[in-house]
Amino acid sequence: MDDRYFYQPAQGHGLPHDPFNAIVGPRPIGWISSQSAAGVLNLAPYSFFNAFNYTPPLIGFASIGRKDTLRNIEETGEFVWNLATRPLAGAMNASCAAAPPDVDEFALAGLATAPSRIVGVPRVAASPVSFECRCSQIIRLQGASGDATNTWLVMGEVVGVHIAQALLRDGIYDTAGSQTILRAGGPADYFEITAASLFQMRRPDYP
Repeated sequence: MDDRYFYQPAQGHGLPHDPFNAIVGPRPIGWISSQSAAGVLNLAPYSFFNAFNYTPPLIGFASIGRKDTLRNIEETGEFVWNLATRPLAGAMNASCAAAPPDVDEFALAGLATAPSRIVGVPRVAASPVSFECRCSQIIRLQGASGDATNTWLVMGEVVGVHIAQALLRDGIYDTAGSQTILRAGGPADYFEITAASLFQMRRPDYP
């Protein structure tokens, strides 16, 4: 008997919950603040998010559907990524409510804003790390067939970085100390990065 479960995504996974997100994960959370051209603030978490380049530093997130964040970035060309942490988990979750475009999710989640230094979009004041970004690309994704999907990849160049001083230990960023949370695959599952899960491996020299 084959010890591997196999399925073709186009034909359905046949399981109680799609395992794709659980396998590719836990995933960092793209907690994105943006602002419309009219000045309406928006704050929303995206589970398809990551960093893609060092120089210049590029991050990106995928908007499944043309949501307020995508439209705001198209209008202004700016956004801020805010680190989602365990103390902020409830507020982050509150900000993902499917609110109308004129609703300010900062207010909805009970979060104070803090001004950015370079871009016009504010950041989450309580978040220990924020990246100020200028949009570099917006790409509509397509499948192997070439057919367009209903998903847009938004890429941004990081032009300003805010880090809480307490997370810099001898100049080294303390990942576990940040209490970063990550999105898991279940309908309500998250993980927190802790010091207990740390292990180290150094890149080997080629013989």
